Amino acid sequence: MTRTHPLLQPYKPSSDDPFDAIKAAHLLNRAGFGGRPDEVAKVVEMGPERAVDWLLDFPDAPAEEQTQSDVPDLSSIDGYPKNFREIKTLYVNKTQEERKAIQQQLQQANREAIGETVTWWMNRMANGPHPLQEKLTLFWHGHFCTSAKDERSAWLMWQQNETLRQRCAGNFHQFVRAISRDPAMLDYLNNTQNHKQHPNENYARELMELFTLGIGNYTEDDIKNSARSFTGWSHDGDDFVFRKFDHDEGIKTFMGHSGNFDGDDIVEIIMHHPACAPYIASKLFKFFVYEDLEDGLAEALGSELRENNYELRPLLQTMLTSKAFYSPRAIGSQIKSPIQLVVGTSRLMDMKVPSVRIMQGALSQMGQVPFGPPNVKGWAGGRMWINTSTLFVRYNTATAMVGGGALAPLTGRKPARARGLKDPKINVDDNGSPEAIVEDWINRLIQRPVEDDKKKVLVEALGENPREDSVKKMIQLIVSMPEYQLC
Repeated sequence: MTRTHPLLQPYKPSSDDPFDAIKAAHLLNRAGFGGRPDEVAKVVEMGPERAVDWLLDFPDAPAEEQTQSDVPDLSSIDGYPKNFREIKTLYVNKTQEERKAIQQQLQQANREAIGETVTWWMNRMANGPHPLQEKLTLFWHGHFCTSAKDERSAWLMWQQNETLRQRCAGNFHQFVRAISRDPAMLDYLNNTQNHKQHPNENYARELMELFTLGIGNYTEDDIKNSARSFTGWSHDGDDFVFRKFDHDEGIKTFMGHSGNFDGDDIVEIIMHHPACAPYIASKLFKFFVYEDLEDGLAEALGSELRENNYELRPLLQTMLTSKAFYSPRAIGSQIKSPIQLVVGTSRLMDMKVPSVRIMQGALSQMGQVPFGPPNVKGWAGGRMWINTSTLFVRYNTATAMVGGGALAPLTGRKPARARGLKDPKINVDDNGSPEAIVEDWINRLIQRPVEDDKKKVLVEALGENPREDSVKKMIQLIVSMPEYQLC
């Protein structure tokens, strides 16, 4: 298929514009959470097209199926089994009263279970086998939003996370069908309360406004008839159920089509709407490349998606190998999300991601906690990540993670040192000059050129005879630089 916009043409390395360590690090930052020096070197050797093929080569499967042991460990939580899948066994051969008592016990431990699941996911982002799959899972978590504050079942939140992971690069049409059946989503947007006699319009509205079309591409009558079509869509535990007795069997008129529609029919009609493909494709482009699209680019991206029958991998391959992706406008221009900042720092420093118990205050004050989007619109991202208060917390968080200072506390709690954060392992090369050590760490952490006067400050901090404590001080200065907030 031809790429119909000049900026979507494949980037071709040349002597004047080589595929170097800067571009390879850029790919690993955007299509994952950063690359260590050996990973950057590997991607340089592969070249842009092979590297993207490699990043996209992950199974369309949840983490649990990829590795049987890769599930959140809940064994330390009082009243919980050691993982979510064993919850069902708690109810076997139990009376109604016993089931009620078990449910109350699970609810009391739910917040702790969410925390363990967040820690599990962030470590998977940092050290899992498929960084692009996790980056896409994070993108879709901000698109098909559900909050653990409202869906008070860690079990169902984890199940939704696995659905996002399984579908993240597959067929978008089938993805929307699956998310429309997801128990956490059905709860969050009140479709479990969408009854034949009293339709609830929440899911029907957000399906079009946020998930598929964008504002202005539907009418209030479309919302009403879509809601009628989704009546009876509910769940029993972690299983979707269609309650036929509660479904409106009448004729609905939706976007010029009439019939006895159900939810799948509504999704099918939406997929043929001319606004759908450009809306989804441009949202992915803004996440992976840059925010303000040139004239005609959204339409060209939409054509790529539509012509591939809503398969997402071809679109992702086009974006991640395009001239736009490797343009000066894209490289080093994206403000890291709080999750990208924390996970990326852990990766680049070869550290385990600290537990959510340690990081929650900092993540909250920076404005992004997994499973805690502010509302159904998700995180605004981009320039909205930075203001006078969040910037201070961002600097302190990165500095604390590399062995200096304290992390921000949860609101209402006193500041405390970052107990539980282990200092990174730092090796000092006795044969390296201060200038060479500075250059190595800039290449590792910022991965783009830095002005000479800033390097001079780092060399002075290192001293003439670098030791571990002075190297640590220099690293803390690097992660406090404005350049470190960008990728």
